[in-house]
Amino acid sequence: MAYDLIVIGTGPGGYVCAIRAAQLGLKTAVVEKSATFGGTCLNIGCIPSKALLHASELFEEAGHTFGKMGIGVSPPRLDLKAMMAFKDRGVDGNVKGVDFLLKKNKVDTFHGAGRITASGKVEVKGADNKTQTLETKSIVIATGSDVARLKGIDIDEKRIVSSTGALSLPEVPKHLLVVGAGVIGLELGSVWRRLGAKVTVVEMLPTILAGNDADIIKEADRTFRKQGLDIRTGTKVVNAKRHADGVRIEIEKDGQRETLDADYTLVCIGRRPSLTGIDAVALGLKLGKRGEIVVDEQMRTSLPNVYAIGDAVGGMLLAHKAEEEGVVAAEVIAGKRSTMHYGWIPSVVYTWPEIAAVGLTEQQARESGREIRVGKFPFSANGRARTMGETTGFVKFVADARTDALLGAHLIGPNVSELVSEVVLAFAFEGSSEDVGITVHAHPTLSEATKEAALGVLGRALHI
Repeated sequence: MAYDLIVIGTGPGGYVCAIRAAQLGLKTAVVEKSATFGGTCLNIGCIPSKALLHASELFEEAGHTFGKMGIGVSPPRLDLKAMMAFKDRGVDGNVKGVDFLLKKNKVDTFHGAGRITASGKVEVKGADNKTQTLETKSIVIATGSDVARLKGIDIDEKRIVSSTGALSLPEVPKHLLVVGAGVIGLELGSVWRRLGAKVTVVEMLPTILAGNDADIIKEADRTFRKQGLDIRTGTKVVNAKRHADGVRIEIEKDGQRETLDADYTLVCIGRRPSLTGIDAVALGLKLGKRGEIVVDEQMRTSLPNVYAIGDAVGGMLLAHKAEEEGVVAAEVIAGKRSTMHYGWIPSVVYTWPEIAAVGLTEQQARESGREIRVGKFPFSANGRARTMGETTGFVKFVADARTDALLGAHLIGPNVSELVSEVVLAFAFEGSSEDVGITVHAHPTLSEATKEAALGVLGRALHI
């Protein structure tokens, strides 16, 4: 059977690409090597981790916050099995939702390992080892990413786990050692700390959340330490030895070595592009220095009629970035003018407080040679935040001093994963800090902090 488009992989980028292509009238199919659709994000990443983050936040609130609001409850009792079932129901619902959307849009689905064998040909090898070859005019590679490995530490998903194993631990660790203080390490470290684990986070770089705005890093580091995370920055792992009851890790900082024992160790030093089934050398597919597929702003690869999206092309390894790339690829294949813009893609850390950002950090803006202005407004001065008892954090804008154009925004505080969308919209329409500042925001809302920070760029903040 011949298709206009075959998408290899059904993570957020792949299934969205297929749906958009079908909307545009292209005869479309997807090939998925796993038993379920949704890729890493829906099955073992974004969705299950957010379910555990939400449940553990409520558990901690019930144990430590309700009394301050006059709500008397007995100390909460953790039923880890039931919490994991809650997580699994969320995953199942989302996975079934993708299945429904593909059927609704008349996208043909094939389960098996997809392999590009020649121009316009995709071989699908099923679980029974039987193969079939599909013909297509265009191909989109959406094979995602895999866990980056640390030399000397073998991940067995039992005692030494990746993010996948950390989402399904059979018990609350007495001591969880987290290698890597990026988004995944801090999110999952926060989950297990709230549920009762002692959590030590080891990071080789000098700060947590490398690449974020310096003010955000400082506030986050202070807050997470106050919450109880034992954070060791500038520290490298020398070796790790598995034993019957856990793992013994030797770490080193400033030439001084220390041995730590933990019953579980989470290794989360990042992810790397996965090209499962794609023989780049044989196909002549151009790759970058980190093994990512090289694409242009319309997601075209070096091969004719072959496109690539999502984690497979590197950059920000984010589901929403992959989705937008999928839309662009589908529209280009359908003959529309569509181009990917990376300047206004938000990033979010779903700890509590949440962290969100879009655009340049203050340091990056200064290094670009621009004269800049900065506006910053704390949640401690926001009426809604004070009534919630959630006053940690701030909203910060970076703008061009001459034109007032927005260059960057950095938020840490309650529900900022939602607040950042307003800022992204302003970026997309090439707005200024004044545009955000003069927009009426409902009172009392957390979003007023966004308005005030924008006014702060102009020296006009009203409530500080």
